Amino acid sequence: MNDEAMRELGAHIEAKRPDCVLGWEVARGELTVDVPLASLHDFIAFLKADRGCRFSTLVDITAVDWPGRAARFDVVYHLLSMYQNQRIRVKARLREEEMVPSITDIHRCADWFEREVFDMFGILFSGHPDLRRILTDYGFRGHPLRKDFPTTGHAEVRYDEEQKRVVYEPVKLVQEYRQFDFMSPWEGANYILPGDEKGASGEKGAS
Repeated sequence: MNDEAMRELGAHIEAKRPDCVLGWEVARGELTVDVPLASLHDFIAFLKADRGCRFSTLVDITAVDWPGRAARFDVVYHLLSMYQNQRIRVKARLREEEMVPSITDIHRCADWFEREVFDMFGILFSGHPDLRRILTDYGFRGHPLRKDFPTTGHAEVRYDEEQKRVVYEPVKLVQEYRQFDFMSPWEGANYILPGDEKGASGEKGAS
């Protein structure tokens, strides 16, 4: 779909549902529509039913964490119309304490997508039939795709030969003491390999 066709689709959607559309743009070959959280469910239903849209396939649901913003999260939907050969991205902002209306009654495949977003970002979906973790353990602490989640995690997992089971232990190396040398492909190595002259040149510069 070329940019002109996407602009026509954006104009069509805005004309049909001005109550739902906060704004839209065509950028990097994709049409993105911003909607208020309260209108999200009705807008997704409209995109599926409208004869000029017919976005009957939900491709994915994800989120973006903006910890410095009052409305911390963007929840993002990608939909496909196989009838019109068109794609669309729908975004809605929400605060950390707000809940997103589930769209499992519109697209049944949203069940696992919404569970993944809950697991990774901690975003709650009201009306979801079985909202629980899907990628991490049920006792997992935190949500790994939030920007404030430590890269070390909170626990280490290993198999204990004596107990004959998997055990969880606190991470021994806390996040604030981790040191990274992002300039070197051999992080942690105490020798110079062929092609990595940074260590040698740094020593010469210091002398």
